[in-house]
Amino acid sequence: MRSGVVVIAAAFALLAGCTSAPEPAPLIAPDTPGGSAPTVAPSDASGVVPPPPNDADRDYVSMMIVHHEQALAMTRFAPERAQNETVKGLAERIRYSQEPEIGAMKQWQRANNMVGSHGDHGSMPGMATQDQLNALGAARGKDFDRMFLELMIKHHEGALKMATDVRGAGRNVQVEEMADDVIATQTDEINRMKALLPTL
Repeated sequence: MRSGVVVIAAAFALLAGCTSAPEPAPLIAPDTPGGSAPTVAPSDASGVVPPPPNDADRDYVSMMIVHHEQALAMTRFAPERAQNETVKGLAERIRYSQEPEIGAMKQWQRANNMVGSHGDHGSMPGMATQDQLNALGAARGKDFDRMFLELMIKHHEGALKMATDVRGAGRNVQVEEMADDVIATQTDEINRMKALLPTL
């Protein structure tokens, strides 16, 4: 009987020696947007540091905050001046999507020691002139609806150019994600506005 126990114990010991924990899967180290992403062992992961933001990342965030703020200024006219309910709904949608985006970009600036940084905003595409904003504020009804859509389509197209540019020139993962959100959201809104404009 004792020999049988010894055999069983030996068998368990042999099985224990054959079963070992699986090797951890390799991790993907972050790299520049569009670049290759090398894999590293989990034991080496603590030494992987994402590259810091470059000038393209910082300029994009700084300019896009101002770009979004102008869009919000345009949407604030809509509740009192727009006639078309779909235009009012689009304006509200734009406001609800861009307000939190501004908050996220300002938080990114604080995390990267960029508080108070404004950059060069003179070259931003799609921005309405002060005369155009004045005319939009003075318009009512269908005139407002058409002017709002025309200006906002151009404004969104400018934002798409900025977001596409930073995806090629920037290297910060968070900025790339913010740019991707702008591209997805504003492409959809451009399509909606272009489909609505001929019906007014």
